Amino acid sequence: MTDAKVLVVDDNRSVLSALEILLQFEYKSVETVFNPNQIPSFPDLETFDIILLDMNFSAGVNTGNEGLFWLKEIKKRAPNTSVVMMTAYGAVDLAVKALKEGAADFILKPWNNDKLLATVKSAYELRKSRLEIHNLKKKESSLKQVINEDKNYIIGNSKALHSVLNLTRKVAKTDVNVLITGENGTGKELIARELHRTSKRKNEVFIGVDMGSISENLFESELFGHVKGSFTDAKNDRIGKFEAANKGTLFLDEIGNISLQTQAKLLSAIQNKTIVRVGSNKTIPVDIRLICATNCNLQHMVADGLFREDLLYRINTIHVEIPPLRQRDEDILILSEFYLKRLGNKYDKPGLRINSAGQEKLMQYSWPGNVRELHHIIERAVILSEGNILKAEDFLLSSKSTPLLQMGATTLDEMEKEMISKALEQHDGNYSAAAEQLGISRQTLYNKMKKLKT
Repeated sequence: MTDAKVLVVDDNRSVLSALEILLQFEYKSVETVFNPNQIPSFPDLETFDIILLDMNFSAGVNTGNEGLFWLKEIKKRAPNTSVVMMTAYGAVDLAVKALKEGAADFILKPWNNDKLLATVKSAYELRKSRLEIHNLKKKESSLKQVINEDKNYIIGNSKALHSVLNLTRKVAKTDVNVLITGENGTGKELIARELHRTSKRKNEVFIGVDMGSISENLFESELFGHVKGSFTDAKNDRIGKFEAANKGTLFLDEIGNISLQTQAKLLSAIQNKTIVRVGSNKTIPVDIRLICATNCNLQHMVADGLFREDLLYRINTIHVEIPPLRQRDEDILILSEFYLKRLGNKYDKPGLRINSAGQEKLMQYSWPGNVRELHHIIERAVILSEGNILKAEDFLLSSKSTPLLQMGATTLDEMEKEMISKALEQHDGNYSAAAEQLGISRQTLYNKMKKLKT
């Protein structure tokens, strides 16, 4: 016996009795209704899996219009319930009309029991498929909300920041590709998320990819996906980031850190708006809003032959430059108070405040690590604080803000080389710590060391 609910609606009591007897051995619950006007009174109509509905209820009328009317009413109240129409007057055009209105199938009276049971079973399978799709869509919607949830905020009141946000909101209404540039720690991903949040794709997914962390041999698999068996570890089919972001926004961070060979593959996907999974010949169309970000000067890289000019034109329809924190003096204390309150709650130290000497120290610092560095400085101070007042000595600022002219280097390359050497020396050869101090990614540090032969 199938665990399903069936409702039979017919003005012939003999038909109701016959169907109840036939179906009760196949389905757990079978209910009958003599008058279709009772249909709206069912408060839980959507709980029925299958409804068998007569097409004619008035004597001498065989147009099927009554049945079609009640079919529409049922579909309004229970769109996922399968409705099977019944009539003693078979007509192909009437059957087609019922199917167009949402009926699952059509049965002629008198019926063949085996055929009727097969039709009802098929209608039940259709009902299960509809419910599965409905539940999957609900889960997908919930997952998108979780993925898109951004617990970070764009905080500040400076003219420089307002200018960026105004440009962002104008651009967000379009689908043009956007390139976001700025020093490390300025909040390029926050601006990318703001573009997505205020765009027409806001209810779709936002997928972020750190291009600097993807190795050359895994690039195609990560971005375009692969099919089972295409390489040693490809044990299953896998979609890439382009497919995952379909209908939504794809954010490629550290775009300046990829090789020329990789750039060519990326350019092809962007130009053609299609991808091909590794190991497959099938072309898959993708509909994405592309946002890229970098702390590199791509124009200089193009001049040096390190970045494709045609790719730069593709990703740079609109350019958004994020100002460093040292150009947003008005925002330093605003951000400090914001982080102080948030981190104070996080570490169960509410009511913290910064005294005037502490505020002055924060304002005088050049913030080479920008907003990210400010967050780390405030967090360290909150964790180590012993009272409610944070003083100047509680903020351990890096010495990396020392002017370059005080160093012995005379060229930019020499300055970079000296800064890298000093950072590595200070952190006992720890590349991650040195990269963080320098305000660059670990991969960028490797690239610079290779270039400078450090």
